[in-house]
Amino acid sequence: MTARGGVEAWLRAVRDLLLGFPIALFTSAMLTDIAYLKTAELQWSNFSAWLITGALVAGALALIAALIEVPAAIARGANGRNAMTCAIALALAWGLGLVNAFKHSQDGWSSVETFGMILSILSTLLAIVAGLLAYAPEEDAR
Repeated sequence: MTARGGVEAWLRAVRDLLLGFPIALFTSAMLTDIAYLKTAELQWSNFSAWLITGALVAGALALIAALIEVPAAIARGANGRNAMTCAIALALAWGLGLVNAFKHSQDGWSSVETFGMILSILSTLLAIVAGLLAYAPEEDAR
């Protein structure tokens, strides 16, 4: 294995490792939003806010790694479509998660309600799509 291949493999492994965090944290935030809507216990909304914040921190690191992966995938002869789509899905999840974090900073019911729940669902789905694309085999450009 060449040094270049080793670095690319290491970067891909880091991206794949970091990608697990936004998937798990956005999903957990969505579940705690559901718990809040069912119980009206304010602590569930607080849990969601912290989970979203964690997903944003880890998601930013995963997004940086995903953006580095795009040219690396093209350089190794793959078409880079999965890497690019993964980065786009992760960027969208991160952006919606940021809006959701601001939404969750509001008080009580207004922090979750319909718009907050939709943001949680979309962030979760986009993070899962990014994960599926990241772990999918890359096709050759040839």
